[in-house]
Amino acid sequence: MTTPPKITSEVESLREEIREHDRKYYVEATPSISDLEYDKLINRLKELESAHPDLVTADSPTQRIGDAPVPHLTQVSHRVPMLPIENTYSEEEVRKYADKAAKLVDSPIRWSVEPKFDGVAVSLIYENGLLARALTRGDGSVGDDITHNIKTIENVPLRLMGAAPPYLEVRGEVYMTNQDLVRLNELQEKRGDPVYANTRNVTAGSVRLLDPRVAAERKMGVFCHSLGYAEGLAAKNHTEFLEQISAFGLTPSPHVETRDSIDAVLKYCEKLAEKLSEEDFEVDGIVIKANDFAQRDEMGSTSKCPRWLIAYKFERYEATTVLNHISVQIGKTGTITPVAELEPVQLAGTTVSRASLHNADEIERKDIRVGDTVIVEKAGKIIPRVVRVEKHLRKKRLNRFKFPTTCPECETAVVKDEGGVYIRCPNLNCPAQLKERIRYFASRSAMDIEGLGDKLVDQLVSTGLVKRYADLYSLERDELIKLERMGDGLSSRLLNGIESSKGRGLARVLNGLSIRHVGKTVSKLLAQNFETMNDIRRASAKQLADLDEVGDIIAKSIHEFLQSDYGRTTVESLAEAGVDMKSQQSAKPKITGGALEGKTVVVTGTLTKYTRNQIQELIVEHGGKAGSSVSKKTDYLVAGEKAGSKLAKAESLGVQVLSEDDFEKLIA
Repeated sequence: MTTPPKITSEVESLREEIREHDRKYYVEATPSISDLEYDKLINRLKELESAHPDLVTADSPTQRIGDAPVPHLTQVSHRVPMLPIENTYSEEEVRKYADKAAKLVDSPIRWSVEPKFDGVAVSLIYENGLLARALTRGDGSVGDDITHNIKTIENVPLRLMGAAPPYLEVRGEVYMTNQDLVRLNELQEKRGDPVYANTRNVTAGSVRLLDPRVAAERKMGVFCHSLGYAEGLAAKNHTEFLEQISAFGLTPSPHVETRDSIDAVLKYCEKLAEKLSEEDFEVDGIVIKANDFAQRDEMGSTSKCPRWLIAYKFERYEATTVLNHISVQIGKTGTITPVAELEPVQLAGTTVSRASLHNADEIERKDIRVGDTVIVEKAGKIIPRVVRVEKHLRKKRLNRFKFPTTCPECETAVVKDEGGVYIRCPNLNCPAQLKERIRYFASRSAMDIEGLGDKLVDQLVSTGLVKRYADLYSLERDELIKLERMGDGLSSRLLNGIESSKGRGLARVLNGLSIRHVGKTVSKLLAQNFETMNDIRRASAKQLADLDEVGDIIAKSIHEFLQSDYGRTTVESLAEAGVDMKSQQSAKPKITGGALEGKTVVVTGTLTKYTRNQIQELIVEHGGKAGSSVSKKTDYLVAGEKAGSKLAKAESLGVQVLSEDDFEKLIA
């Protein structure tokens, strides 16, 4: 009996709709329907396929779980060897690697930086858009066919979306989140089966199971991070590759960014390590790879590993302990951070008794309760973190943690960031916030006030001697020597340190003010583009946002702070106290009457003669303004190698485009 066209059309429509929802959920992390609505779509598709078996196809979303075990794993050769990555454990070794890599190519290397997942390597092979095979790494030349198990993983599409190339091999890592391991171990405990020690052990065993129904019980995912063999793929670099596979419905590695220098790479590695400490999946390092595919070909491979990438790994240490209490800390911008007070445990040669729990959502997601047995991890320089709760060991009822509704210090009602996860005390005069702000104001990266330590800050705030930054500059020796452990010598040293700090300049003052989203980098950038604090106060939010590396969110934060009563009185009181708030960024005076006077100059692409900061300093020094985006108001675009959309926009608007040589002739 022929299936009616109406039914065929509905089946095809349902499949497309489900695939689109899968992409939104797994790739974009922006689900547009509820789980219940999604299940209704799946159930309707199952109902139609059951009534019309002739419509069932191998790539249908209903065909993820196989009906029967495979008899054995078949070995398949890799078209391109899956070589391991060379490892390094120090910044010095990363720099040595970068120096060697630079000698293998003729042009500067733009680096891609991304997490190194602690899971199981997998190769996903698509032919004409359909998942044909999934292989393990094996010995690098030959891997096991694990297609039957990979098909059970929900974020691996059985059919790629859009115009997929004829042949595409994408490599990635099979992983499991810690919370899914917690759920699996609870199930194992109920069954009387052994529990698993970590997520990697589970994934390594699960992908090689003969029965896909067992693998389907173990919720796993795949992050796609590399290209294997491909025919007809348009991507010319790693960034484009990740964008394209995301459009196909695959899940690319998160937190991937590119940098032009190894100094910038290492700086991002430090930032990324902090980000990764809040993720629920396990990593054991960071991968640094050449972004450009042509350069990768130039670099080639040794018999053991590719020359175009390296793993910057950090040692991981884990321990099991008990959570005795959850306390909260209040930061300089009012953020209330929960902290795990732990039964002391030895970890990486130190005794760990505390670990950040980050935010209320983290506690809820991991279901962390006082009295729980927890796994604590310390990786490299990252502060200790609670990885997961061993819920199968929770033998009695434990109360859920109730996040405070008022500030523990000043009793002001707390507020949650709009669209965010952090809860804050909005009271800028909160004593706990004030102490943290004064500590940061006195730190080396800000005003560098010698002699102003944490305990002294506590005393100054608690006694009421310091209620704002400017009060530091009116302290007197007679007041100080009355404080605990403060004699005449220490008082003199502190007052000298405070007096010296008056001349630190605009960038350090900006950094010291604890304006949300504003740190050392943004403070320096503002000081490069504005002469005084008053110049910044007069600037509009749009003018601030136009600065490279600032953007709308940071600009809004700066503008709102400086226009607020608190910000205005803070700046004015510091000025009255004699604090210098003029820019010291340029050692040379601005050149008046130069070719760039009053001109807006935007820089794009990879430069060979300057870093981005160096050329922006030159623009400002010669009277110009360093812009971040091309518009009708842009006078010049300095275009380096691989200039992209900004160059195209400049040409369409008739903006004059300069090479680095042209720029040098202009300012000469």
